[in-house]
Amino acid sequence: MSNMTDQAPLLEIKGLEKKFDLDRGFLETLKLRGGKIRRETRAVHAVNGVSLDVHKGEAVCVVGESGCGKSTVARLVAGLLTPTRGEIHYEGNRIDHLGRQAMRPLRKKIQMIFQNPYASLNPRMTILQSLEEPVRHHNPGFSATEVSERVIDVMRSVGVDPAWAKRYPHEFSGGQRQRIAIARALTVDPEFIVADEPISALDVSIQAQVLNLMLEAKESRGLTYLFITHDLSVVEHFGTRVVVLYLGSICEVSDTETLFRNPKHPYTKALLSAVPQLKDDRPNHIRLKGEIPTPINLPKGCPFKSRCAFADKRCDEEQPKALQQPDGSLVACHAVEEDRMTAQV
Repeated sequence: MSNMTDQAPLLEIKGLEKKFDLDRGFLETLKLRGGKIRRETRAVHAVNGVSLDVHKGEAVCVVGESGCGKSTVARLVAGLLTPTRGEIHYEGNRIDHLGRQAMRPLRKKIQMIFQNPYASLNPRMTILQSLEEPVRHHNPGFSATEVSERVIDVMRSVGVDPAWAKRYPHEFSGGQRQRIAIARALTVDPEFIVADEPISALDVSIQAQVLNLMLEAKESRGLTYLFITHDLSVVEHFGTRVVVLYLGSICEVSDTETLFRNPKHPYTKALLSAVPQLKDDRPNHIRLKGEIPTPINLPKGCPFKSRCAFADKRCDEEQPKALQQPDGSLVACHAVEEDRMTAQV
């Protein structure tokens, strides 16, 4: 890990925020408050001040429960959404403000694999057409033979029989479709892949095959991954580093081994305690009590305070900053900073 921190990051995210407005029209913004009509706009605060570096060759896993902003981060990085605030840099160049035409060369470098293999392939196109289209689009100088060779080569590398090329997506299982979706991402020879829960829609028996395929592609092609998942057992095998999100804010960032051996944030501890394990020494399951705040009206202070056993007055007032720990991990928690958790255990 030390050599990674010396080199410039491939991807840099700085203070990223994304809000989705709920009240679109003028009339929707008018509210009756204390007998007076006031104008108020409501918004979902999906991502709140996320900063993160991803270095070449890493597989950074972003984890958290549903609605924590994981997929929004993925779509912002892939250029499918525009940030409300903050910056995204790729290879040292800012990319979050680029238009469609300016983003085109980057589409070849940054590819995305989506969660639902049933929705991510065009049902009216054969597998061959789906795979040839991005190759032609990004390599206009390729001859028909070169396009065909690239597609057949990639199909074989992901375990898709080239004889299937003339079939349509509905003729394949979910696992086969996801392999085809991975093949489509790899046809343009990318450097960076944003994978948004790519195995959660698949049977457990197929998940390991697809994960192994993605790991093989990482080694053989020198890929870098931003991998979105809610499943920590996947992270342990796939990720080099882990980012734990809660209500759009970062709780903890750590290399995988450190996180599983010594989680520090109360939320990370609770998540890890819920992972089924065969060992006898695993921590007792931590039950989180309290209400989950709504991302429409984010609470002041720490977003996790309503469910945290260690919360105090400071947590009500002040949002914690991510501070570096002696083992290199980053943790945003007042209780960790003040060493209150060890005192209460």
